[in-house]
Amino acid sequence: MAGKLFWDEPYRDAIDTVITAVDGDALTLKETIFYAFSGGQESDQGSIAGLPVLEAELGDGGPWYRMPSNHGLYAGDAVRVAIDWERRYRLMRLHSAAEIVLQLVYRALPGVRRIGAHIAADKARLDFSWPQSLGPLLESLSHELECFVEADLAIESGYSDEAAERRYWRVPGLESVPCCGTHPRRTSEIGALRLKRDNRGRGQERIELYLEDPYRHG
Repeated sequence: MAGKLFWDEPYRDAIDTVITAVDGDALTLKETIFYAFSGGQESDQGSIAGLPVLEAELGDGGPWYRMPSNHGLYAGDAVRVAIDWERRYRLMRLHSAAEIVLQLVYRALPGVRRIGAHIAADKARLDFSWPQSLGPLLESLSHELECFVEADLAIESGYSDEAAERRYWRVPGLESVPCCGTHPRRTSEIGALRLKRDNRGRGQERIELYLEDPYRHG
């Protein structure tokens, strides 16, 4: 099983490691900082041995990375892994912002049910089953989210069951929730956001989150 350094060292943008297995155009690594799509968070983008990673997905032995068909790499090769840091940091910030908004919606609307979520580099979205518009809630959600950001609170992310690789996310004042994504260290890193409501029809409501300063550095 590959060592998933993206959890313990989410700010790391490059490592030197070794290929552990190759199966056609896919390979696995001894350690990896390259996040593969999971828990609604999109995969990182980047390179292995200077070649672009075309796709990253979870599988037996850890994340598998699909490479160009003529990659010429073999098990045992020493390689450098690098990720697009700007993109990773946007994903981290949006993921923590989405977790905060989710908790605030649960608090404001007892009985509301989340039915979907997606964290991309350009925006995050949360989908809910709710019979009324969430539009009137956006102003208070935006204000409460801003308060969490300005409070510069510690963001805790760790194992609830290390053997099973189950993880949690927690911020003071909010419930601990299962989450296997990557996150910044503090709420202040999230920065300014804009919330938008979208009606999906038939009792389905969506809240979208957009970073106002997407190129902010950690």
